[in-house]
Amino acid sequence: MKIIIEEPNTGEEDIIIVKCRHMTPELLRAINIIKMQEQALIAYVGNEIYRVSPRDIYYIETVDNKTFLYCEKKVYESKTKLYELLETLSGSNFLRVSKSVIMNLSKIKSLAPALSGRLEAVLMNNEKVIISRQYVGELKKKLGI
Repeated sequence: MKIIIEEPNTGEEDIIIVKCRHMTPELLRAINIIKMQEQALIAYVGNEIYRVSPRDIYYIETVDNKTFLYCEKKVYESKTKLYELLETLSGSNFLRVSKSVIMNLSKIKSLAPALSGRLEAVLMNNEKVIISRQYVGELKKKLGI
């Protein structure tokens, strides 16, 4: 594979051109990650409205029919349902890891076995998230372990 990076002329828009013989899952994932950089989720803290970049989200959790976006130091509430967020974030580094949690796989620091075939993920901000055993296989597949 050859990668060419060129600086655009003054006044030209930044563009990305992908030339490939076959669209592979890895290439699709890379394209989706690039697209996600521009996308922001709408979230709330009290009456204030924020735009939260998916790359800043460590995990998303639903508690008592409310959805929360957990970032490094701040927690936001989202009016969007968990399954809708999963659809929005599909093809990116997000994976459902339990009935009520979607996790950003790029924020995982380490994984360790937990009880009953589950895994415990320690995230970059040292928070711990339990991965239900029914999602462990998909997680290992996505991480290549």
